[in-house]
Amino acid sequence: MAYVVVQEGESLESALKRFKRKVQQESIISDIKKHSVYLKPGVRRRLKKIQTIKRIRKRQRRERSGI
Repeated sequence: MAYVVVQEGESLESALKRFKRKVQQESIISDIKKHSVYLKPGVRRRLKKIQTIKRIRKRQRRERSGI
């Protein structure tokens, strides 16, 4: 669980900003979204395969443009 201790003299806005950054680093929001909806195993496999293909294509585009 992410938590932030507000230091003396620190504004609430900066403490909130630190908290949001910490939550994002620990990927709490994405984990909640992932578990909030049930996906059938076949659908989950298809999505995983699509993401893999996208990642490979993106890597290939980067390699081509870097040359």
